[in-house]
Amino acid sequence: MTPGKIPNSPGLLAPTEPGLTSIAVRFATGVNGLTGRKRAAAAFGAGVLSVLSLAPFFLWPVLFVTLPVLVWLIDGAGSWRRAFSAGWWFGFGYFAAGLFWVGEAFLVEAETFAWLLPFAVTLLPAGLALFWGTAAAAAHRFWHPGLARVATLAVSLGVAEWLRGHVLTGFPWNVLGYTLTSSDVLLQSAALVGVYSLSLWAVLIFAAPFVLLADETTGTPQRHALVRSLSIAAVPLLLAGGYGIWRLSQEGPPDVAGVKLRIVQPSIPQREKWLPEKQGEIFQLHLALSRQTPTGEIDDLKGVTHLIWPEAAMPFRPLDHPEALAAITTLLGSSAYLFSGGLRVVQPAADASASVPAERPNAYNSLMVFAPGGGLAGLYDKIHLVPFGEYLPWQATLEAIGLRQLTHMRGGFSSGPTPRESLKIPGLPPAAVIICYEAIFPGEVVEGAERPQLIINVTNDGWFGNSTGPRQHFHQSRVRAVEEGLPLVRAANNGISAVVDAYGRPRQVLGMNVRGVIDTNLPAALEATPYSRFRNLLFLLHVVCFAAVAATLVRR
Repeated sequence: MTPGKIPNSPGLLAPTEPGLTSIAVRFATGVNGLTGRKRAAAAFGAGVLSVLSLAPFFLWPVLFVTLPVLVWLIDGAGSWRRAFSAGWWFGFGYFAAGLFWVGEAFLVEAETFAWLLPFAVTLLPAGLALFWGTAAAAAHRFWHPGLARVATLAVSLGVAEWLRGHVLTGFPWNVLGYTLTSSDVLLQSAALVGVYSLSLWAVLIFAAPFVLLADETTGTPQRHALVRSLSIAAVPLLLAGGYGIWRLSQEGPPDVAGVKLRIVQPSIPQREKWLPEKQGEIFQLHLALSRQTPTGEIDDLKGVTHLIWPEAAMPFRPLDHPEALAAITTLLGSSAYLFSGGLRVVQPAADASASVPAERPNAYNSLMVFAPGGGLAGLYDKIHLVPFGEYLPWQATLEAIGLRQLTHMRGGFSSGPTPRESLKIPGLPPAAVIICYEAIFPGEVVEGAERPQLIINVTNDGWFGNSTGPRQHFHQSRVRAVEEGLPLVRAANNGISAVVDAYGRPRQVLGMNVRGVIDTNLPAALEATPYSRFRNLLFLLHVVCFAAVAATLVRR
């Protein structure tokens, strides 16, 4: 290989003058020439470092280095197989570092599940990395010199991220587009195009500058080279920042009149939550916290219109316990409503034919709304269930060999009916309810014909300890609020509970492992955002436009 020559790029000699251009060319040439284990290690390390661009760190400038590494590894691939390998190792590092906290769940009951931990923290990232490997291989098929190859990679990775959110029920955790939502200002771009479309922009913004610098010819003035390459990143970032500043400067609608919310965060250790001897104590803790103000004074819900407990707040089936229902009725008095996560079991209808085996009862992870004076005022059953947490793929077969999901529910949980309809409770505007990780699915918060005016997210997150996982989960919930233009009310077992306005700005927050309550008014919804109106059409438009740009650059 000629010194300084980058395969599949313009084939330019490294400039001799010092500066960023020279550094970029040397870096590109070094990465380009890696083989074997060094090549895999470079891809894996770049993927690991890329996670620093996400919540809770948001050190997104690291992508100006790591994403060019992926481009240069594909430059030197020579075949689609080697391109796939580079993309897979990059993705494996990205998902292994971004999802390591999944292993915490297998340590809650270590005596039962610890042996599965090595599989959980390797097989899940390895499976998700297949999407990135496929994206790199597909991009290699259409690889051309210059900016065209960056636009091509943006298309292939963007499509891979969308597929990751939909294939086999989907798992769109840490979609690359979240790197462009680090601040309240940049976060507003999600209202325009959604996080999937932002993934394409992230590849272009972060990969192009360093890659184009490395492509510069000897003798090109460095100032011109820098301006040309950096403008690829600066212009979109400035436009997004300008839009965010303008949007946040608008006077939002006033709070919803007549609503006072109280959010309870009990911070119960996950290890204790499902112990039978702890059930009564946990229930009494929720009752006691509900009667307190944020300063600890007892007010018996005076002035509170709606009380919100987290996912599975009652570690038993409340509808089957009259004494629990009586205690809830006493708590609520004559005016308050209670939203509480809980388990419920529906027995199948009896079959008169003895020859037909009895069906298993259906178990649901639900949000129940209890009315003042007693009785259910509303109900929502979770739609997106967590694989291996709430159900097992091939449930009957895996149960037959002794495996159980983390929740121990024999037969697994059942999915609720779709589409998700707004929950209508007196005193509140129509609400979209999402339980736990349902908050990570872009474009799926609103499914019914009627647009809700509020998102209620109840979650546990106690499975994952004081790690990056709950913090990433909270940030992704905020992005859903911005995409939909709706306020978010979030109750978590051990954090992070919060009230977030429709611009994604937290008004009040209870951090990790804090026991307490939030008293707050309800922010009002905004008008429907462009993303909430067009959803996947906007993503498809981005794919077509980026592909057209790549094709135009190739023709030139």
